[in-house]
Amino acid sequence: MLTPATAHQTAGPYWHMIDFPEWADLLRAGSGNEGVEGERITLTGRITDGDGAPVVDGLVEIWQAGPDGRYDGAFHGFGRCATDAEGRFRFATLKPGAVPGRGNAIQAPHIAIAVFARGLMRHVVTRAYFAGEALNATDPVLGLVEEARRGTLLAQPSGGGAWTLDIRLQGDGETVFLDV
Repeated sequence: MLTPATAHQTAGPYWHMIDFPEWADLLRAGSGNEGVEGERITLTGRITDGDGAPVVDGLVEIWQAGPDGRYDGAFHGFGRCATDAEGRFRFATLKPGAVPGRGNAIQAPHIAIAVFARGLMRHVVTRAYFAGEALNATDPVLGLVEEARRGTLLAQPSGGGAWTLDIRLQGDGETVFLDV
């Protein structure tokens, strides 16, 4: 007997059940990252919908390599953050190193980002690359994105080790999302 297909449900708005604000600070005491050397950074941004309105009930997850470019090293690169009343998120972390890709290609330092929000049937995934990074020019994933849209993946420096990447879920200036 065949089981009927089950419809996908939209994600959220139940973030309060899985939101642990301390997870947005990958450098906090007890995180397991104590003593890992690297450049301290803050990644911030704002998530907006197709009308440009802030997504106030979203959840952002990040996954990144450590400063040594390894996912299985001393640095634990997972974080989670709910958006605030203005659609903003903020992570304290270390800048990731370059990581190996398919065919021995080197990927530019980046942070993988998943966005969960009411109205999305499935979460969307993108990356935050760092503007001005020399390896961006040869990154195999970034190279697949048409040049006119690459800027939606480039976090911009905003002073004092802070980087900003705003994410637009649809419409004009929509962020490039990856099919993973």
